[in-house]
Parts: sequence; C-alpha cells; structure tokens
Amino acid sequence: MPRRHILSARQRSALLDLPTDEAALLRHYILAADDLIHIDRRRRPENRIGFALQLCALRYPGRTLAPGELIPHAVSAFLGAQLGIAGDTLASYAVRRQTRHQHMEALRRIYGYRMFPGQGPHARAFRDWLLAEAEQARSNDDLARRFIARCRETMTILPAITTIERLCADALVAAERQIEKRIAARLDPVACDGLDRLTTEMLPGAISRFIWLRRIEPGNNSAAANRLLDRLEFLRAMNLNDGLLAGVPPHRVARLRRQGERYFADGLRDLGADRRRAIMAVCVIEWATATADAVIETHDRIVGRTWRDAKQLHDARVVETRGATTATLNGFTALGQSLLEAHGDGASLEDAVA
Repeated sequence: MPRRHILSARQRSALLDLPTDEAALLRHYILAADDLIHIDRRRRPENRIGFALQLCALRYPGRTLAPGELIPHAVSAFLGAQLGIAGDTLASYAVRRQTRHQHMEALRRIYGYRMFPGQGPHARAFRDWLLAEAEQARSNDDLARRFIARCRETMTILPAITTIERLCADALVAAERQIEKRIAARLDPVACDGLDRLTTEMLPGAISRFIWLRRIEPGNNSAAANRLLDRLEFLRAMNLNDGLLAGVPPHRVARLRRQGERYFADGLRDLGADRRRAIMAVCVIEWATATADAVIETHDRIVGRTWRDAKQLHDARVVETRGATTATLNGFTALGQSLLEAHGDGASLEDAVA
C-alpha cells in the first residue's frame, strides 16, 4: 500500500523533533525528584543520561528515540547539567541495543507508558475518537496535533509518523463521507429530486441550472438586480433551510461549498448520490445567502449611482444659474444703495426706485 503523506517535512519536524529552545526544555525536560531516583539506579553515567533522555522523549514529543538518531547538543547539555554529567557522555550510550530496549521496558513499567494499540478494543476506541476529532479538525496538521496530544494525555507512545499520517488521512476521509451521509439523510424525496434536476436541466446558452445558479455577481442596474432576484426566487423555492447543516462545523460547510463551485454538472453526476446531494444542498443554502447579499449590494450600487447622478445634475444647474443669481443680487444691492442715498438726501424714494 502506498504511503499517504498529509504533512509537509516542516510540519513533521515541528510535531516530532526534540525541543532545543530554552523555554521548551524548561517546560518539558526538567527532571523531578522521583525521576532522579530512578535515573540514579543506572550505574554508568552514559546509561543515566541515556535513561533520562528516553524518559524525556516519551514525555515530549511522546515518541521513542530512533536508532542512530542525532541528539541536539542543547538537549544533552540540559540533561547533563541536571545530572552532573557531561553532555558528550551520551555519545557512548546504548552501544548494546539491548540496553536501550531494557531501559524502555523499565520506563514503561515504572511510568505506565503503553504502546500504540494496533488492534483490539483500545484501537477501535481510539479510531472512534479520531473520527470525531476529524470532523472538527480544520486541517491535516490540526488533526495530527490532536492525535499526538491525545497520545500524550493517555501515556501512549506515538507510532511511526507514517502510521500517524495514514490514520489521520483515513479519519479525514471517513469524517467527510460521514458528514455527507448525514446531510443527505435529512433530505426528503422532493428535495432529492429537485437537487438531481439541477445537473440535468439545461437553460438557453447550453448551461445547466446548477451552473446558472452559481453565477452570483452584483450588478449596477435593474437588469442585474432582476437576474439576481430570479436566482434567489428559484433557490428559496427549493425550500432547503439551515437545519440540514445542524451539527456540521462551519469549515466543513465551506469546504463542501468550495467543492461544489469547482465541479461542472457532468462531474457532479459522476459522484455518489449522497456525496452529490450533500454538496449541492450546501451550495443551494449558501448561494441563497450569497445571492441575497448580492441583491443588497446591487441595490446599494444603484442608489449610489442615482445619488451621484442627481448630485452632478444639481451641481450643473448651480453653475448654470450662478450668473443670473449674481446679477439679481447685484440689482438688489444697487437698489438698496439708491434708496439709502435718496433717504439721506431727503429725495423721493419712489423716484429713486424708478
């Protein structure tokens, strides 16, 4: 079976590398008094520091050491300082493979660590837990982190990274299919028939009804608004509500919508019934909201354009009438001046007006 890689090399390193920065070492690799008691039972200094290293690796990142693994100097120096042993003493640790295995068995017996379950009730329980987490996980890396955190919480030694990736990949696929099946099960026969027709009903221009519905673009005029209203009326007539998506995480809804927006009608017809209907149901519900938003935006654009046109017309009229208004004001000014002069001279005001 080919390996399923869902993590990048950088993500694997971040999850499983031994810590090297001081903050992480202080958090994870400080040895307690009871730890020192068990460590001091090893006679040779290289065995004491090696035993301590295996203990710390089990605690964080939660795995066993690989044969021949290069241990960062920061780790060996940090542990050596606590044990009063030179860090380079670690180089001679576990010359005999049996020593390392014996130490691992002792650590499991003393601290209660257990191997990752490959089968049996514990394995089934873990897979059930992983499936539930996969529904909530937002990414491959997120699920892998949850996987590793769960193993640390339960004192379970991490399996190989290939096993982690395979189990997470299987859980992600199973979670997606489970969500699709859940949505499809909530559809009544009328809704199923309406969704199926979206990929078979063709409109003028040789496009399917499904493709026509996803053309949601705000416009600038009443024709664009009417086109959007036609789509919105059709979507609402399908009578699919948000209750179909109850219990489905929002990021899963967004993922199903993105999938629907990538497919053409013939591609959707090739999918299984549950998967196809779940994707299309999500698209109908989400597109109804998006279309309503587009109608509002189109309305705002039309109102905004009307307001700008009216303002431009108003400004033009102000410019056109500015000369006449100025002349009128000048006339009133001259009349007032004449009246004031006539009043001051004692002359007739009627003659001044005339």
